[in-house]
Amino acid sequence: MSLLKIDAAQLKARAEELRCGQKILLSGTVYTSRDAAHKRIMALISEGGQLPYDIKDAVIYYAGPTPAPEGKPIGSCGPTTSGRMDRFAPALLDMGLGGMIGKGERSREVRDAIVRNKAVYLCAVGGAGALACRCIKSCEVIAFEDLGCESVKRLYVEDFPLIVANDCFGGDIFERGRAEFARL
Repeated sequence: MSLLKIDAAQLKARAEELRCGQKILLSGTVYTSRDAAHKRIMALISEGGQLPYDIKDAVIYYAGPTPAPEGKPIGSCGPTTSGRMDRFAPALLDMGLGGMIGKGERSREVRDAIVRNKAVYLCAVGGAGALACRCIKSCEVIAFEDLGCESVKRLYVEDFPLIVANDCFGGDIFERGRAEFARL
């Protein structure tokens, strides 16, 4: 079975094609954002300020890449634990966020917001940041430069291998995995 190739800008529009456990290759623009950046983004929202990027249909990658070695656009860029952003995710999804990339399971509130907004949560392989960076073709800091590795960056990725962890129908790869294990 070949991997489904998806443009990041079309991820939300294609969410109904995706099912929990499906493997995809994502290409296009994604934005890094972790705990500190999420706090600042939420402050901007509450103050009516301008966000660093258009949230509608955007894809956030929960990552804090290391500095780029000579001749490379980025250093190691593996996913961080997504659960730390769970308190922010429902509001961003309700504003039109198309998808999130990270590692680990999400809270019931986030999963409900994914379904409500027909979005998707994708998992990247944890511990493989040095390999993931091979899919990143460009990196530009676009906000909160003072946060260093946690600044918001615009990445252009090509054929980034991901797995659908939570689909817009309520599918959850972590619940499914526990159920399968229990049957052994």
